[in-house]
Amino acid sequence: MARKKQEDAPKGSPAWMNTFSDLMNLLLCFFVLLFSMSTVDAQKFEQVVASLQSTFSVLPAGGSSIQQGQLISSGVSQLKDFNIFFEQFESEDEEQKAKDEQEEKDVKEAYEEKALEESEEIAEKIEKQTESYGISDQIEVDFNAQYVLLTLNGALLFDSGKSEIREDAYPLVDKIGAILSNYKGKIIEIEGHTDNVPISNDKYANNNVLSMYRALSVADYIREITDLEAGLLKSSGRGEYVPIADNSTPEGRARNRRVEVKIYNSYSTNY
Repeated sequence: MARKKQEDAPKGSPAWMNTFSDLMNLLLCFFVLLFSMSTVDAQKFEQVVASLQSTFSVLPAGGSSIQQGQLISSGVSQLKDFNIFFEQFESEDEEQKAKDEQEEKDVKEAYEEKALEESEEIAEKIEKQTESYGISDQIEVDFNAQYVLLTLNGALLFDSGKSEIREDAYPLVDKIGAILSNYKGKIIEIEGHTDNVPISNDKYANNNVLSMYRALSVADYIREITDLEAGLLKSSGRGEYVPIADNSTPEGRARNRRVEVKIYNSYSTNY
């Protein structure tokens, strides 16, 4: 029997090259998928994709390299060089973040500086008015970046354990109302404060309730004698919880029994 003629080996690249090429494409797709799930921003992601498209192709057109690395048109991996790109992107992110934080800090400081200047200007005007009204020794004037603070001794306005304004205190409150009338459109808050000596009677269950009624009495009276917008005039009771002096001494307790009037500047007036 005659022998069959042996078939020639197929021409072209070996079959394993096709398998290897498919494997490299799958690895590339997997890497791009992982990269798309990272926190790198869109612009930087596009840069990396463009680099991958021109660098990691297994087609002949992909014969380029990362920096001074080897060519990858034949499928040789340079994944070790990706750290260079990631470190660069991360460094740029940190620099931008630090720049944004500094800008935010600068804006905040400038804002607070302007607010403080306005409060100081208001406080100076009020001090002059208290001097002209002859009540500068009855009112303490202070300020911060949010508001101007007028502090009145509670003993000047109320009898012990009561929330009704004393008859002889009305002239003082009238002058305070005249001062506040110059600040229409600003939030004005009246706060009542007490010492820590407990109180309990049929009308006031505790110091917190007493301080609330005292602040309300002053606020209601100012609403009656001025044309300030009622909705911008607030009142609240703080009880014994915000002392400004030592409650263990009679002098300290007397200072803590007070009414505070806060005039918020335009930077802190939120309707």
